[in-house]
Amino acid sequence: MIRGIKIVSIPVRDQSFSLKCYTEKAAAISLALFTPEGHENRIGGFQPVTFWCDDVFATAKAMRSRGVALEEEPKKEVWGMAKFKDPDGGVFVFLSRRRH
Repeated sequence: MIRGIKIVSIPVRDQSFSLKCYTEKAAAISLALFTPEGHENRIGGFQPVTFWCDDVFATAKAMRSRGVALEEEPKKEVWGMAKFKDPDGGVFVFLSRRRH
């Protein structure tokens, strides 16, 4: 039975710069920051990865205070959703586990 995701690969231009961003501004998560040859066109833009958090509004506030650019402010929906942008312009969704 699949219970979750172990590692997510994210296409990036500069591994050192992106690693600093993800380790200093995000939570303890397992990400592979690399771009295989021939896949450079996958850098930036919307990424098919969704992160979860306990409270999307509190998480968005904490991320903004660390200098993370929000692509979309949190919305009050059944699940609570927002988007953030990484240094390469990759856009990611994050959701609350609880209802808002």
